[in-house]
Amino acid sequence: MPRLTASLSTLPLLISALAAGCGAESAGRDVASPTPDSSTRTAASTNAAASPPVAKKAFANPGGMWMPSQLGAHRDTLKSAGLELDPKVLTDPTSFPLGAVVSLGGCSASFVSPDGLIVTNHHCVTRILQFNSTPEQDLAKSGYIAKTRADEKWAGPTNRVFVTQSFKDVTNDVRAGLDTLPNDRARYDKLEEREKALVAACEKDKPGVLCSVKSYFGGAQYLLIEQLELRDVRLAYAPPEGVGDFGGEVDNWRWPRHGGDFAFLRAYVGKDQKPADKAESNVPYKPPHWLRVASKPLVEGDFVMVGGYPGRTNRLRTALEVRETVDWDFPRRMTAYEQALAALEDLAKRQPKLDVKIRPIIGHLGNGLTRTKGLSEGLGKGGVAMQREKEDQNLAAWIDADATRKAAFGDVMSKLSVLLEQRKKTREEDMGLQRVLASAEMFSAAMTIVRMAEERDKPDGSRDPEFQERNWKRLEQRLTRITSSYDGAIDRALLGLTLERMAKLSDAERPGFVTAIVGKKLDRASIDKAVSDLYRTKLEDEKTRLELFRKAKATELAKSKDPMIKLAVSLRSSYKAFEERDKAYEGAMSLLRPRYFDALQKMRNVPLAPDANGTLRVTYGTVRGYRPSTDAPVYRPFTTISEMVAKVTDKTPFIAPAKLVDAARAKKFGKYSSETLGEVPVDFLSDVDTTGGNSGSPTMNARGELVGLLFDGNYEAMASDVVFLPEITRAIHVDFRYVQWVLDADGADNVLVELGVTPSVD
Repeated sequence: MPRLTASLSTLPLLISALAAGCGAESAGRDVASPTPDSSTRTAASTNAAASPPVAKKAFANPGGMWMPSQLGAHRDTLKSAGLELDPKVLTDPTSFPLGAVVSLGGCSASFVSPDGLIVTNHHCVTRILQFNSTPEQDLAKSGYIAKTRADEKWAGPTNRVFVTQSFKDVTNDVRAGLDTLPNDRARYDKLEEREKALVAACEKDKPGVLCSVKSYFGGAQYLLIEQLELRDVRLAYAPPEGVGDFGGEVDNWRWPRHGGDFAFLRAYVGKDQKPADKAESNVPYKPPHWLRVASKPLVEGDFVMVGGYPGRTNRLRTALEVRETVDWDFPRRMTAYEQALAALEDLAKRQPKLDVKIRPIIGHLGNGLTRTKGLSEGLGKGGVAMQREKEDQNLAAWIDADATRKAAFGDVMSKLSVLLEQRKKTREEDMGLQRVLASAEMFSAAMTIVRMAEERDKPDGSRDPEFQERNWKRLEQRLTRITSSYDGAIDRALLGLTLERMAKLSDAERPGFVTAIVGKKLDRASIDKAVSDLYRTKLEDEKTRLELFRKAKATELAKSKDPMIKLAVSLRSSYKAFEERDKAYEGAMSLLRPRYFDALQKMRNVPLAPDANGTLRVTYGTVRGYRPSTDAPVYRPFTTISEMVAKVTDKTPFIAPAKLVDAARAKKFGKYSSETLGEVPVDFLSDVDTTGGNSGSPTMNARGELVGLLFDGNYEAMASDVVFLPEITRAIHVDFRYVQWVLDADGADNVLVELGVTPSVD
């Protein structure tokens, strides 16, 4: 399962809390050093050959996921790198081509037709496939072709397409006078108050519009972002698993790759072209911009750019934070992933009917484990953490060397250190609370109900932002969506593992709430009994969940006999204490992080891209191979269809659809063959700078035409989320010629024609 997906809305807590820390999005099985079979090695050795010389002057990519507003300063660099468009168009996120790039709320995507057709990654639609699957018909394995628009399958109540309509700098509105407030919590409250007011004003009298305030550079800058929220999303095409996830975890984060990681959705709206809930009368959305398939073949050395919504990086974090992530967070996270994977794989063997629900979770967990191991190795063994420590030492010396700088920044490093040390005192408790909430969908539902009861009677402006009236429908839809993905056996297994892991901590480290759940005897039998008792809950019934969410009062819930509600009520004080600690921490950081960034920016004296935060970014570079180590041959930047066929076995994950393999062996390439390669390219490499959330991002050529979809990165450079490593950091894209070939050979002619392409495979 590829890596560049941010936490999916259908697995919001399981993935995000297990991955809490230095930017990982999910978790899984140990494949850090896979041993390929003979066919895999053959394909790899074919690819790992010295690349032929490239006539074009190589672009030295410094990295950066740039805000569109920053790209005006890149005009000369963009033109010299090969951009044929006027660089000015990239500064306007609502014009072509960026106006075609959209967010799926965890993945990126793009419009590719005037009738709302959207292309993204296959792994971004696995939960949609699961939603529409049954034990008898597993769409994740078989794939799906909607031959007509009437055949397109609804993606479910929680799936969205977000179309960005405007950006507005509101830094002064948010930050004015923060330094005059009496304490850290007061600063947090003021920030929240101002952000809620800005969002309310932005959304007033605009049904279907979702606004948000996003911080950049550690809170030094704030933007108010307005997005159209399209709520009726349907599945148009997904290839079989043997295409979309070919190579599975064995190839994950590795090059050479041969995966066809793509799928097509369509956005629907009311007849007035305004966002609407799913209805038979809805019509396809007419986007103002869409991308067209490239008219010129992609070759090594070509300029490429990626527009998308990367989730999170940590390049502007302090060395202390990076070190804690490596030494404390990563080991715990990897243990949690490995145990969860083992439990779920065992459960799937014992209860095969659960496979449809378990496999998407295993895929995301497996991906995250590989990613976490790569980050750990890159930051620790690779010396990147030491590099960050050296830079912070240089920063402290640079500040101390000048009286003016010392007056402006002299206390920043020491205050950050004190704040981070204080946070360590409750980190086991805080992480434990997050993981209990994450591990059980039913407990998460219970806590949502309890929180809603707390907030309902408050004035809307005083409510927690998540529980303001603007979010009630979304929260209800999440509680509804649980029905299709939930199974008690999965929930019990994951919650039991979480409690067992915490029960084994020392008395000093163990969160106090564990005994409140399990009792004083913390053995496995006691944990199993406690978990079993909890699942006598009535919340497994969708109608009951929704009724309580809509109407329950806090006083009523305090008297509830339902074991999950009782647990949520009893632990609410612990969660409140955690929330208070977190708010005070963020209030303190609202002053310290901007000053740290300001000092860092002045010392480096070069333009910096802000850390990824889920908003629209542009990254650019060239199609380029790499040398994985100093004594290794150079990987060429393309893989081919013959290499894919050479990998095919009769065993997962190297099983491909027979009709596609037969077409490839018969060299039925149609018009999708590369002149330089002599066959259809499958995947390609570039040196663009990406991270989680970029999954499905369109890869565009110098004219803004679609040449591929970004879906992964290389294992050797996982630490680039902290420090960009230009020599080895590579993004992996599925070549759009392969996308077209698969559509053609698989019989999805209607999708191909909508892309403006005439089928050509006999």
